[in-house]
This record gives sequence, C-alpha cells and structure tokens, in this order.
Amino acid sequence: MRYVRALGGGGEEIAGKSSSDYYSVTAYWAKKLNNPLDETGPDAGSDWGANGSIPFPIMRIADLYLLYAETLNEANPSDAPPAEAYRYIDMVRARAGLNGVVESWRDYSSYPNKPLTKEGFRSIVHQERNIELAMEGQHIWDVRRWKEADEAWNVDVKTWNITGETVADFYKLITIDKRIFTRKDYLWPIREYNMSVNKNLVQNYGW
Repeated sequence: MRYVRALGGGGEEIAGKSSSDYYSVTAYWAKKLNNPLDETGPDAGSDWGANGSIPFPIMRIADLYLLYAETLNEANPSDAPPAEAYRYIDMVRARAGLNGVVESWRDYSSYPNKPLTKEGFRSIVHQERNIELAMEGQHIWDVRRWKEADEAWNVDVKTWNITGETVADFYKLITIDKRIFTRKDYLWPIREYNMSVNKNLVQNYGW
C-alpha cells in the first residue's frame, strides 16, 4: 500500500492498492466533486464526508457556454469566429480568474493569431472543454463527437505501478491496457433482437 501527502490536507491519503475492490487503477484520485477538506487514509475513519456533501451537477453552465461557443464557431460561414463565441468562452475563463482567450493567446502564446480563425478557435474550444470538464464524464462524448477518438484512443494505457512495494517500484510507468478504436466504434451495434423484431433496421457500419 502506498500513501502520498494530500495537497492542503491534514494527513496522508491512499494512493496505492489498499484492497481488492478499493483502489484507483492509475493511483490518481479525483476529488473534483468532493469537499476538498475530506480525505481518505489511515486517519480518515468515520469522518469521511463530515465536511458536507456536494450536489452532483447534472449539467454545468460552463458546459453550456462552451458548447454554445463551439456551435457559434461551427455555424458561422466565415473563417473567423463571431464575437459572441469569444464572449461565452471568456465567461468560463473569467470564473477561473483568466484573461480572455484572444488576449491570452496574443500575450502568452507562440501562435497569437490562433483564436482568430475558425480552425484555431475550434482547437482552443476543444482544449478548454478538456480542462474545464476534466473528470466529469464529458470527454468520452466530446472526442466521439469531434471524430478524434481513432487518434486519441489508439494508444497504450499507462499508469503508476500501484502494487509496488517501494517508492521506486511505485513510480515505474507500466502499461495496463492496449486500446484499439476503429471507425465502426463511433457507433454501437444494434441488438440482434431489435433487428429481428423490426426487419427495416440496418446494422450499423462495421458490425
């Protein structure tokens, strides 16, 4: 079992495999939807969750704003995003204390004009969604919708070695899965039962 010091916490929190059914396969634990004062570890005991529950967001306003900014960019016939698209992405950035997207890329990026084109803004929106909505279950749908899954997911899944008994063993990068994603995986197969009931159905591509 491995423990790491929790940022801002008062004790040590579990990072390795503590039991056969309670562990993170990557050794990373997401606390995004938990109270940051709560912690897991040898001293947590019955106090877990004592700092109050956090309502689970069915849909966040930031998600809607970023979707709207993306839609405005894609629907615009010109090669430049409309002003309203910048407004909505900047509303999300402002909440995190960041400057507007045009200003930030102009002042701090090697590609200062990237937000000014449809293609560049599209890439920025993708990045903003990956950051803002990380670990909230949106990435799987975004990548499929963007038709980027065959590039993003045809990679080996690597993690820390959660069964390592020493620090050196724990921090060895290991491969736990080999992912294969093909064009047919953008759509799931239709159940054979449904196809037998409705003869007008046609099986999805590749299945």
